[in-house]
Amino acid sequence: MKPTQGRQRVRTARSRSAQSTRWLERQLNDPYVRRAKAEGYRSRAAYKLTELDERFAFLKGVRRVVDLGAAPGGWSQVVRKLVPAAQVVGIDLLPVDPIDGVTLFQTDFMADAAPDLLKEALGGPADLVLSDMAANTVGHPQTDALRTMALAEAAHLFATEVLRPGGAFVCKVFAGGADSAFVAELKRGFATVKHAKPPASRKGSVEWFVVAQGFKGRADGDAEGGS
Repeated sequence: MKPTQGRQRVRTARSRSAQSTRWLERQLNDPYVRRAKAEGYRSRAAYKLTELDERFAFLKGVRRVVDLGAAPGGWSQVVRKLVPAAQVVGIDLLPVDPIDGVTLFQTDFMADAAPDLLKEALGGPADLVLSDMAANTVGHPQTDALRTMALAEAAHLFATEVLRPGGAFVCKVFAGGADSAFVAELKRGFATVKHAKPPASRKGSVEWFVVAQGFKGRADGDAEGGS
């Protein structure tokens, strides 16, 4: 995708650091940012999910969807646009402005009460669990990757508790993909497991996404949350 206008440069203001200036300049010249604004999406991340779905078609026919790390709401917006009848439940530490057809919780997904909140709001097994969660970075790549992997593992455990057989799990990972033990665990529970980096993910970003489809079901036979 090529920019639709000439590159814009931002002067460094006294009240703005050089790093902030570079970030602002990148935003102003990012075609995905401009496209998101024009199409009513809250962030360029919406196109990451759109592009992943174009490749893997995990949104087809979904009825119940969980959006972990929902802020600012771009992924929930995509689900509602592409599958208007889908029920979406989202959670994030940060506030998320209301989205029609989406139940939102502002709380820590890692809190003990969070999984039950989501299950109750779903009212039945999920078809799809999305996780765009990432830990706040500390600037040390290995530490950042480990902290985000811990969130990915928690999201996976939750997915195994709420997904219906045949359901899918899409999760952000760092450092070029998930570690081998995590992938092995996914392969035990899903028919297919793939890594992908959608075009909307910046080339310099270390984020990738793991797409696990065809959930084989829990060992006890049923996902929690009712029928």
